[in-house]
Amino acid sequence: MSLPAPTTAMQPSALRPPSVHARAVITWIAIFPLVTLGFFAIAPFAADWNPVLRAFVLSVVVVPLAVYLVVPQLMRLYGKIRTAQR
Repeated sequence: MSLPAPTTAMQPSALRPPSVHARAVITWIAIFPLVTLGFFAIAPFAADWNPVLRAFVLSVVVVPLAVYLVVPQLMRLYGKIRTAQR
């Protein structure tokens, strides 16, 4: 008795992950606005802080927002755009 052949054949329409260049651009598109808004948000109370402390506090907020919320949404949008182009 033989087992059925696996059905993992690559279909031409199968989506590949974005290239490293596309991921870099998507990540920049997510990070830049978050950092800009973050600077404006903490400016009133962090003006006298050491720049390293300001960068630390900003990164504590920006990195999780980007990784868990913004970048995944942008990746989905990128996938939809790539699918629509085919």
